[in-house]
Amino acid sequence: MKIVSTKDNLQVIYEDNHLIAVNKRVGDIVQGDQTGDKPLSEVVKEYIKQKYDKPGEVYLGVVHRLDRPTTGLVVFAKTSKALTRLNESFKNRETQKTYWAVVKNVPPKLQDTLTHYLVRNPKNNTSKAHDKEVVESKLSSLTYQIIGKTNHYCILEVDLHTGRHHQIRAQLTKVGCPIKGDLKYGADRSNPDGGIHLHARKLTVMHPVQKTPLTIVAPTPDDPIWNTMK
Repeated sequence: MKIVSTKDNLQVIYEDNHLIAVNKRVGDIVQGDQTGDKPLSEVVKEYIKQKYDKPGEVYLGVVHRLDRPTTGLVVFAKTSKALTRLNESFKNRETQKTYWAVVKNVPPKLQDTLTHYLVRNPKNNTSKAHDKEVVESKLSSLTYQIIGKTNHYCILEVDLHTGRHHQIRAQLTKVGCPIKGDLKYGADRSNPDGGIHLHARKLTVMHPVQKTPLTIVAPTPDDPIWNTMK
């Protein structure tokens, strides 16, 4: 896929008349928040306005989000009809999300399905994984497999079965494999850029208009560990 870069370093991975997919960088916020930082949604709007010389306000619907320290694939809807249909796809779990994660410790198994009960703590914006159901917990499930190794780290491919708050971060920590750079979930040290080595690698979704499966893949950041996978 051809990747387009703009003056805001926006990487456009896929675009048609109905949706646009971009490769989020560390530190980008998908939608505006209390920080007042310029969100990715506004950068994409400016890109569309400039590319197509659109007068007036550009429509853009936020379909899903990624945590600020993570990287990877984010999809936006370019029409209200596309937004409604994409929202339904995500709500009904008709999408397949695949992430790559770099962890320091080797997981207990080469591949496994992890099932936990997650409890979110809004005060410190974390989630904790429990082996058994507890008060206000939500069932959370993912499958991982080891896809690469370096001298000090292990690279996992993770397929999500549920979409809970900080699910991958909390579940991998529960099995002794915190993500590189993720101080909030037990990593030894932070990454220089303040991010974590969790990358939204691939998304398969039913196209909102064509009604056929669409698979989009986001290249990993230029980084010594990620580059071992290229």
